[in-house]
Amino acid sequence: MGTISDSLDRAAEERFTRKPPVGTAPRVAFLVRRLGSTRAVAELLGVSQRSVERYLKGTRKHPPTPIAARIEAELKRRWQPLVRKRATDRAVSTGGITVETRAQFGFSAAPGSTDDPRLRRITQHLPPDYARRLFDAHAAGATEQQLSQVIAQGLGEVYFKEGGRRADGLTVELNAIDYLDLDY
Repeated sequence: MGTISDSLDRAAEERFTRKPPVGTAPRVAFLVRRLGSTRAVAELLGVSQRSVERYLKGTRKHPPTPIAARIEAELKRRWQPLVRKRATDRAVSTGGITVETRAQFGFSAAPGSTDDPRLRRITQHLPPDYARRLFDAHAAGATEQQLSQVIAQGLGEVYFKEGGRRADGLTVELNAIDYLDLDY
């Protein structure tokens, strides 16, 4: 995945009220309960059904590193969906999101202004409208470029234009992200 998608996933994980299972057997058991069968879990993880059964029984406790990473990622993706939904609903209705980033921003504006891209460190709260657009785009499977456009538009409006009080006609682009962290 990309920087923004990973940041959205990390922000959702911070909302968990309980920790996910730790061992391989409890993690696989959770996935089997969610997906309904060992065959479905095997297809999801890209392993044989017999391997899933071994993980489930505990006869094989340490899967290869790539498989363990897939188990963890799929577990976190499905862990506490109602808690995750409540947090995103709150962000899109009243709370908004906070973006902390160090990135290179490019600008297009009226003649006489600079279009020189510069590396900036910005922490800015974006209103719920941008949170909704970001979550909708992420749920629809948007690319990293499309997600960065949503964040760039939000930062352009709130941070650079100060809500329309200055820099009329400014267009902001998010070119190179050094790091990005989201919170809601």
